[in-house]
Amino acid sequence: MTAGASARLGPVPWMGHNHLVRIAILGPLEVTADGRAVAVGGARLRALLAVLALDAGRPVAVDALVDALWGEDPPAAAPNAVQSLVSRLRAAIGRDLVPSGPAGYRLAVPPEAVDAHDFETRVAAARRAGTAAERAAGLRAALDLWRGPALADARGRPAADARAARLEALRRAALEERLDADLALGGHAGLIPELAALAAADPLREPLRARLIRALYAAGRQADALAEYAALRRELADELGVDPSPELADLHVAMLRRDPVLLAPPAAAPAEPPPGNLRAPLTSFVGRDRDLERVAGLLAAGRLVTLTGPGGAGKTRLALEAGARAAGFPDGVWNVELAPVEDPGEVVPAVLAALRLPGAGLGPGVRGGLPAREARDPLDRLVRALRGRRLLLVLDNCEHLLDAAARLADRVLAGCPDVRILTTSREPLGITGEALWPVGPLAAPPGPVDAAAALGYPAVRLLAERAAAAAPGFAVTDENAAGVLRICRALDGVPLAIELAAARLRALTPAQVADRLDDRFRLLRAGSRTALPRHRTLRAVVDWSFDLLTAPERALWRRLAVFHGGATLDAAETVGAGAGLDGADVLDVLIALVGKSLVTVDASGGTPRYGMLETIRAYGLDRLAESGEEAAVRRAHAAYFLDLAETAAPHLHRADQLVWLARLTAEHDDLNAALRGTVAAGDARSAVRFCAALGWYWYLRGRAAETREHMAQALALPDVPRDATTALALAVSAMPLMDGEHSADALAWLREAHAIVAASGETPAHPVLRLVTVMYELFGSGWSEAMIPDGEDIPALRALRADPDPWVRGVAAFACGQVAGNFGRTARLAEHYACAEEAFRTAGDRWGLAFTLDARAELLARDGAHRAAARLLTEALRLQEGLGEGEAVNPFSRTKLANSLFLAGERDRATAVLIDGRRRAERAGAPEATALMTYWLGVLALRLGRRDEARARFAAAEAAAARLTGPPQFHATVLTSGALLDLADGDGAAARDRCDRALRAAVAATDYPVLAYALGGAAALALHDGDAVRAAELLGTAEALRGGPDLALADVTAVESAVRAALGGPAFTAARDRGRAVTFAEVAAASGPARAGAAG
Repeated sequence: MTAGASARLGPVPWMGHNHLVRIAILGPLEVTADGRAVAVGGARLRALLAVLALDAGRPVAVDALVDALWGEDPPAAAPNAVQSLVSRLRAAIGRDLVPSGPAGYRLAVPPEAVDAHDFETRVAAARRAGTAAERAAGLRAALDLWRGPALADARGRPAADARAARLEALRRAALEERLDADLALGGHAGLIPELAALAAADPLREPLRARLIRALYAAGRQADALAEYAALRRELADELGVDPSPELADLHVAMLRRDPVLLAPPAAAPAEPPPGNLRAPLTSFVGRDRDLERVAGLLAAGRLVTLTGPGGAGKTRLALEAGARAAGFPDGVWNVELAPVEDPGEVVPAVLAALRLPGAGLGPGVRGGLPAREARDPLDRLVRALRGRRLLLVLDNCEHLLDAAARLADRVLAGCPDVRILTTSREPLGITGEALWPVGPLAAPPGPVDAAAALGYPAVRLLAERAAAAAPGFAVTDENAAGVLRICRALDGVPLAIELAAARLRALTPAQVADRLDDRFRLLRAGSRTALPRHRTLRAVVDWSFDLLTAPERALWRRLAVFHGGATLDAAETVGAGAGLDGADVLDVLIALVGKSLVTVDASGGTPRYGMLETIRAYGLDRLAESGEEAAVRRAHAAYFLDLAETAAPHLHRADQLVWLARLTAEHDDLNAALRGTVAAGDARSAVRFCAALGWYWYLRGRAAETREHMAQALALPDVPRDATTALALAVSAMPLMDGEHSADALAWLREAHAIVAASGETPAHPVLRLVTVMYELFGSGWSEAMIPDGEDIPALRALRADPDPWVRGVAAFACGQVAGNFGRTARLAEHYACAEEAFRTAGDRWGLAFTLDARAELLARDGAHRAAARLLTEALRLQEGLGEGEAVNPFSRTKLANSLFLAGERDRATAVLIDGRRRAERAGAPEATALMTYWLGVLALRLGRRDEARARFAAAEAAAARLTGPPQFHATVLTSGALLDLADGDGAAARDRCDRALRAAVAATDYPVLAYALGGAAALALHDGDAVRAAELLGTAEALRGGPDLALADVTAVESAVRAALGGPAFTAARDRGRAVTFAEVAAASGPARAGAAG
């Protein structure tokens, strides 16, 4: 195939439908369909196809694709980037060839359509051949598939490099086996050039040099053969400081003796499987494909690889599976089980026994008929026996024999250049050249998913397979998926724990098992009878790790267990110090626990956090309870986090608020745990201090439920102090509850905070407390125009607008604007919001600035400057989203943005903003915001003439408004829009009912703009009834209450245009002016829209 042919043909959309597709990755990527070249352009696109081809017919997870394509530098939206690449690949080779599913993307071709899989199949078949000629022919055909380096288009990425290294190792093994078969056929002379070239490329590879020496000798070039041996002996001595292997030494002696056996071709014999002692697994291997690839790559690149991880993580099974799949070890893969070995002196005899070598089972100092030197040092015997052999040695469970295992590995690797060692241990051997691969938990779904999606995660698949074996008929279903996911998450995806839990599914449902995992060590005790005692129960696994520790390491494990969400180094040093462990020593001990796979390190947030798997933590808590120091450790934990909360609180109003919000969010679980601990201890003062310090954080992050729970629990304690701290806690805790079902509690707390501040007779130091009086007036005593007697100012806010704290000035100015706007006093709104913006920018507070920009955008939209409004609203949302997605993020900003975009002609973008907003609201569990987005989607549908869609969305929003507690403004707004839809359908009776209810709700809210909108709906009803004059009067009343026209209300503007057209300009103006004279009190007193419009 030529590059030109690929370019000419381009995409072949019909591939995969009864056409022969071939994909070649043993060299530069090539794709053919029925022998015709198919173009796949772009380096990353070609790499994607190559990676998918490696797992042809099997799904590849998105995370694995990201790792394979970008390595350590993925793009910001990696899943989207993968999806884009897949779309391009589908366009190139056909959509049907790259289907997607819960487990990822799949290349829908059989493995044999990919040359790499075909190569492995051919090699395996050749090895089973009965004669040397058949073996040679089969291996030669397999090797002919290679056109260059494997995965040439995906190189430079760790995951792809690992897979390529494995294929290259298999290629080398196949080549050497083919050479052996050709030598057995007597083709010595013809093989000399090829062998010489291979030996020159890898001069210290003794098996290759041995083949060359044999070929030279058998071809009659005995002098050259002896010279080649002499050169090899010098090179080994110079480079490695070792002698040739015993096999080469024997070959040398045979040549000197002119042994005739060297001239005769060896008798052809059927190929035997490579030696080794790996046992066939009894269960399936689940979910470690990426680990296998990386381990294969590490073994190809280095000679000592250690798999680390906590007990039960699956290190042994991964090592054995990696060994079983390893290529390029003609002398076999040998597993040495060190778990039963207790004496370090027995490590080498255990290895000798596993390898079936003489000297096995002889302890130190026992000769047993061996030469004196080898009896004294069995390790020397082992090194001599392994020299010249190409094998993989697996040393399993080294953690209790680290020194002995390290010495053995160092000596063997130094003296046996063709030996590679794979070890498993809970901590590294710690010698030069060791490559580490941490064996982590199996992945589980992060959130709720159905059964099909859940089975795309290896933790769930493992549980499902083991449970089905224990309880025939068991399957993961949509009905039991929630319980299955709880098990997998609670057990951190640790394979041994999952397998023990699966055994319990013989008698319990997944939900019952999950419910009992609080006492996991009692529940998970039914391990395999053939396992070592320390692997039969979950507790025994962890006991083994604990028993191997020093006293300071055990103490720090216990103390770190009080942390719920991991700990920073500062927190670990503060809380971890105590009896038997000085603060200055905590770091060294912490590093030791990390090295022993008992503490995890997460540096993804920039600052490293030290955590534990939940099982390790649960064990630590048990040990902490036994130690007698639990109360002291928990007091230290609470004191640390109280200090953190109080340090962070003032920064939440300043320019560095995002830094401190992130810090508090990272510590959220421990802050809550510390607060609950103070409540449980009856420490009212500390509990109130926590609430005062965290209240504004809870508000910004939208944690209203936590706020109410914690404040209520603190207030229920005896001896709550009646001081400024309590007042602050009450005030900030009231904030997120003012508009919800617990508004009565919030008002009571605000009233008490106001009373405490008033009783003190002093100006509070805290900025929030200086605002308490105004907050109480605004929320506690009811809204009325009497709040602004001199026009557009609030007496209580005058002093605050000159406060030295810019944040207080900003809140005061913003509140002036909000109150004035609510009562239609619009003359100074721009001034109020300009002052607020300046103050919030000075303070650096994103929260206040975002709300102020939202208010300024509303003014622009009223005047018809929709694009300018959209720009401000976009900025407001950017600021809000930096704070989080809770109550502090104004969902109205998103709906206002959608409205401004729609009115500016960007209809698709407007709809997309609302759809995204609804998705965010649903994800955050915010029903009020979800209903609001649904309502506005209905508004846009109605404007576009899609009445059926609008009706369905309004019905959903109206039902939500009736169901949700809180201010009635939203209900009034939804009812009004529903009435306008009723009128579009010609249903005046339904419209009248909705208009009446909307007016009553708006009056109850004392919200003039909402009432004005409801009056707009009543005007549309009056026009429908044929009374255009009354409609104009109602529009005039609405305009007066609103403080002017509002060009953002497209539906009301349309009603006004229709009324003006019905009456004519002068009559419309006269009627509208009469309506402007009607006051809120008159509207409230009127029994219905007719008298409300006629009044005045």
